[in-house]
Amino acid sequence: MTAAETFVDHALGLAWEAVPAEARTAAATFLHDTLAVGAAGVRAPHADAILTAARGWGSHGDALVLGRPGVRLAPAQAAFVNAFQMHAQEFDCVHEPAVLHPMATIGAAILAEPGRHTGPEVLAAIVVGTDVSAGLGVAATTPLKFFRPATSGIFGAIAAVCRLRGMTHDQALDAFGYGLAFASGTMQAHEEGKPALPVQIANAARGAVMAVDLAQGGLPGPRRSLDGTFGYLPLFETGFDLAPVLASLGTTFRIAEVSWKPFPTGRAGHGGITAIQALMADQGATTHNLQSLTYAAPPLIGRLVGRPVVEAMTPAHARLCLPYLAAVTLTRGTVGLDDFTPASLADPALLALAARVQVVDNGNPDPAAFVPATATAKLSDGREAQVTIDAQLGSPARPLTREQHLEKARACLAYAGLEHAHLPLADLMARFEALPDAAPAFRLAAGDPP
Repeated sequence: MTAAETFVDHALGLAWEAVPAEARTAAATFLHDTLAVGAAGVRAPHADAILTAARGWGSHGDALVLGRPGVRLAPAQAAFVNAFQMHAQEFDCVHEPAVLHPMATIGAAILAEPGRHTGPEVLAAIVVGTDVSAGLGVAATTPLKFFRPATSGIFGAIAAVCRLRGMTHDQALDAFGYGLAFASGTMQAHEEGKPALPVQIANAARGAVMAVDLAQGGLPGPRRSLDGTFGYLPLFETGFDLAPVLASLGTTFRIAEVSWKPFPTGRAGHGGITAIQALMADQGATTHNLQSLTYAAPPLIGRLVGRPVVEAMTPAHARLCLPYLAAVTLTRGTVGLDDFTPASLADPALLALAARVQVVDNGNPDPAAFVPATATAKLSDGREAQVTIDAQLGSPARPLTREQHLEKARACLAYAGLEHAHLPLADLMARFEALPDAAPAFRLAAGDPP
């Protein structure tokens, strides 16, 4: 069997009853997180321009848009807008070992699906979709070269939609083939801090819907889409070993490996933020006594968030700039959605403080490692304060509490002007697995009556 056939058999054939409780809970939890984050994305830079562009591609449809009451688009366009909003503020959940944001593509594609789907049907689609996209990421054995949330993300979204639509085995294989045709996303947008980064995820979500539509329409697609000579893995990853991933299907559920993002920043910056919070709380570091701060971390951290502050810094650059995030944390105690305004990005005090922070490579050989990492602060009284981070806040090893999860969801909905929807949505998500129809929860996150 080809790799695509093995993934398709898993995606279409996994029985919901065979999914362990931990994975079921994680699927509902991260769907709730994704709906709230996507609603907050209505205020992300360029979100209105994305909506305007999508409307120009065809606005007739019934698919809702998060945080936008009454707005309806064609499914592919809605998937594009919702995926952009889910990722544009760097607040969506992440699978650290895969270096992948699974729910922005999967969640947006699921929201675009017409018809009535039960809670278990939606959650099962999330489970198999994450197994595919995160599985492809985990299979990589060399450093990130392309933007994996988009490139492998499209295949996870296709798997989820194929499951929801009840596609045949051959149709799903064809859809994977068109996923290869549509797969794209480079790290250049990340390096430059440009909004093309969430646009690549948006394009993957839209491409997933289109790929399934083409397959359902009868167009045959390439069958060795993942492991063929010019398939996904040989083209997009320098080195990979897929055999252990395929062997683990049905026993390892990747959704249970996903992490929350407690801060709206690149995940690679989270360890530095929590390290600084600990330095402030336990060792007395302040904006006034900090002479310098060094964050010694695996090479991925420096690559993703080691950039310096720059003149006329954009929010996209700042969210991926640990020196700026460190300065905000030292000044305000945390990093939130309101910390990327033009005034904050140009604040001379923040920029001066950021200049005292640097990220250095600690020599970790793992190309996908986020930890361990050590923050060392030199203080004006001659002391050297140090904190080591072994697990990132929000990861399976250090999960958010139920209260922290709910507070994040509330804050996101409030940011979108939908705080009134928080308690009703939290109630529906708490019993999502028993819902005969998932649509009321989705409508609440859009700002419509359930």
